[in-house]
Amino acid sequence: MADRATPNLPARDFDATEKFYAALGFERTWRDNGWMILCRGDLQLEFFPWSDFDPATSSFGSCLRVDDLAGLMEAVVAAGIPNTRQGFPRYHPPQREASGLEIAYLIDPDCSLLRLIQNP
Repeated sequence: MADRATPNLPARDFDATEKFYAALGFERTWRDNGWMILCRGDLQLEFFPWSDFDPATSSFGSCLRVDDLAGLMEAVVAAGIPNTRQGFPRYHPPQREASGLEIAYLIDPDCSLLRLIQNP
């Protein structure tokens, strides 16, 4: 097995988190009362329960490096996530950054920031 890292993010409500990510093509591969794992192809996100978490204070985030950013963004738009600068969930469309990378931003219902990065 290759080395890898998996983001661990808070979820105020596992059902709501699973529903949000399912609309983006993620499927549950593990869930009990203390942990949930969602996968979309080789992408894996892990969630821990935090029922009284205040999303407005979140500093959680992760980078998801993908081969098909356009396809992932199609799922984001189809899920009805708003392209706006306030509130959550929301997204910001892909753009070429100073680094030369094409990056989109997705903020989930618990205000975790996911940087969606097109693999070179």
